[in-house]
Amino acid sequence: MESAIIGINLFGAVALLLFGLSQVKDGMTRAFGAKLRVGLAKGTRSGFRSLVAGFVATIALQSSTATALMVASFVERDLIVPAMAQIVLLGANIGTAATAWIVALGLEWLSPLLLIAGAFLMRRRSAPMQGAGAAIVGVGLMLLSLHLLSGATEPLRQSPALTVFIGMLGNAWPVALLFSALLAILASSSLAVVVLILSLSANGQIDTGLLIVLVLGANLGGAVPPVLATMRAPLSARRVAVGNLVVRAAGVCLALPLAGYGALLLEASPFPHANFAVDAHLAFNLLLAFLAWPLSTLVLKLTGSMLPDPKVEDGEISFLDRSNLSHPVAAMAGASREAMAVGDLVEKMLSQAAAAIGRNDPAELVGIVKLEGQVDRIQHGIKVYIAKLGQDGLSSSEHRQSMDIVEYAINLEHIGDIIEKGIVPEIAKKIDRGLQFSEEGNSEITALFALTLDSLRMAQAVFSTRNPDLARRLVEVKEEVRRLEKQSSERHLQRLREGRSDSVQTSSLHLDLLRDLKRIHAHIVSVAHPILDNSGLLIESRIRQAG
Repeated sequence: MESAIIGINLFGAVALLLFGLSQVKDGMTRAFGAKLRVGLAKGTRSGFRSLVAGFVATIALQSSTATALMVASFVERDLIVPAMAQIVLLGANIGTAATAWIVALGLEWLSPLLLIAGAFLMRRRSAPMQGAGAAIVGVGLMLLSLHLLSGATEPLRQSPALTVFIGMLGNAWPVALLFSALLAILASSSLAVVVLILSLSANGQIDTGLLIVLVLGANLGGAVPPVLATMRAPLSARRVAVGNLVVRAAGVCLALPLAGYGALLLEASPFPHANFAVDAHLAFNLLLAFLAWPLSTLVLKLTGSMLPDPKVEDGEISFLDRSNLSHPVAAMAGASREAMAVGDLVEKMLSQAAAAIGRNDPAELVGIVKLEGQVDRIQHGIKVYIAKLGQDGLSSSEHRQSMDIVEYAINLEHIGDIIEKGIVPEIAKKIDRGLQFSEEGNSEITALFALTLDSLRMAQAVFSTRNPDLARRLVEVKEEVRRLEKQSSERHLQRLREGRSDSVQTSSLHLDLLRDLKRIHAHIVSVAHPILDNSGLLIESRIRQAG
């Protein structure tokens, strides 16, 4: 029973520490999130500034994982050069080590004052003040958790079982390393594990060499959560997280054989033995930053070979030539061709969906998800490419044209989302349940699919030619789609009143498909609006003026 109480107290103290960390992160994000992101993005123009930016961001957020995910998202949007991103994460590692060192200064007595001050700020009306208050409360909870950890680990430090366990780990450093790394992965925080090691080693029971090995394991495990969190992110973001893991793993492999020598240096130093865990943590990350900083380009090449760009399939070619960025006309021509390629992919998705619903063939749905992934990737590339053109040196007409390209690509991406998240599940439900539309309902759905495909092809022509007459015809088709959708809904409801079993079974499916096709058509027609507006053929409102 006593061991259960000790376990509950220990895990409760660790949980409070993790909760305090999350409070600091959430509070700082609410209070200074935008400024932190802007500062992090702007502070990466040189290696030293990148290191400092990562350090400051992690001190503020109390989480190197949060900094790593933020940096990965910036690399994904081309706001940070990948080589600089690796240096930012070296600064983030130093930041979390510095946090652990500060925490070990014995400031637990500040906890009540910080909790009172934070609670007071959280009652203010200002959102930044509330965020700052939440962050201060988080710091107070972290310091309180240290006091609880010290009390919870006191019986453990006197336990013969812990002495035996530590002795086993002391004779098997690789096992100790993996054990500590696993704890850091489960906690998603190297800081929490280092603080736990700090508490357990307070009476000097843990050999200094083993203590260093446990700290190395915490560092290795702390690099894994960002990799797991970016598993589904674009390659550029995944490479940043994997690069950080590679750097830490290489550092741990180099330091592990030297842990005995490191123990001798620590014991010869004037630092107190009780703080050896945080001293080793800080020293390791400082040395790692010093050694890995010049190798950031090499790490970038290594992660590029580990996570190579996907091979071009089916003749897929990108028209976004970076060398044309200094020539706006050529760059926008390439971006326009890339947007047309997105339109072709969306047309293929819609055609496969129409074939699947007509033939009740689930095989037609398989490729749609993959196509939608291509649509997302290409339209994101178009946005980044156009953003790099900037506004300097562009005439007003060129700027409008560049915005039209981006808007068209975004609308196509929305169509892809509607097909993947709306139409595909509806068709899959129809096929799985063996449902059949009524003969009239099937012909209505088929006709609307065909009209939508024709409109998409017309939109491609409107986008490429910018012909006002063709744009007017596209908008006029929208009225035909609205009429067909309304007519089909009314006829379907009439069949429901008549008690037609096939209509009753497919009622929700029929109406959902009509709604989704109507939404798709609204996105398709939007390509005509800027062309008609420039030609003076578009009025601001469809509402008839009174009088």
